[in-house]
Amino acid sequence: MMRLTTIEATTIDDAWFKCLFELFEGDYETYVVEQGSYEGDTRREFDWITIRIKTPGGPPGADKSNLRRLIPTVPYGVPPPCDEDAVLRYFTDYLFSDRKRPGEQYTYGSRLCKKIGGKSQIDVVIERYRKGVGTNQLVLQVAEPEDLLLDDPPCLRHIDTRVRDGKLHFMPYFRSWDLWGGFPLNLAGIQLLKEYMAAEIGVEDGEIIATSKGLHIYGHAEDVARMRAGRKRGGG
Repeated sequence: MMRLTTIEATTIDDAWFKCLFELFEGDYETYVVEQGSYEGDTRREFDWITIRIKTPGGPPGADKSNLRRLIPTVPYGVPPPCDEDAVLRYFTDYLFSDRKRPGEQYTYGSRLCKKIGGKSQIDVVIERYRKGVGTNQLVLQVAEPEDLLLDDPPCLRHIDTRVRDGKLHFMPYFRSWDLWGGFPLNLAGIQLLKEYMAAEIGVEDGEIIATSKGLHIYGHAEDVARMRAGRKRGGG
């Protein structure tokens, strides 16, 4: 039977720690990867998880010009999963640009910024919300049917959106999601996109409610992830 997990958190940092702790504290499956990234390695994985982050932009009053507010904290001796420069590059080069480097089959930005009717999805959503926020139609699509033929299809499939109580909320779905190497960077970049869109629409920044059927830690990252979670192998 599929196990459904729910995490309530304040910030991205808080959400990351709680997911790490829960994954190693709970009785979750570890299996060998037979297809996909790191074939032959193991994954310890949630069956299905919903993560509600109430203030993903940082604590109330946080300086929006300081990207440190989006970076997870780690104890001494644990390498951080990302830094401010990585977050800025991820947002500008991978989420908010349609440019692909040689050898890349796609980026999230190449899908989000793809022109439809002469405008990017991002611009279309902004314009639609400016006309009226009483709608549930506006989803930023990343996935395409042809992705089934790719060796490494996009992990992020879509970002659903909603304006409620004068705030823009994002609901991203990841088919597969690396809790150590992806989660902090992905959510920091997605949060910057949400802040940009909220400002353009003329509403406040809201929550992130993320879901995934494959939030995981790879075997090669398990020791360092356990260090951050404070959960040693074998318990304790």
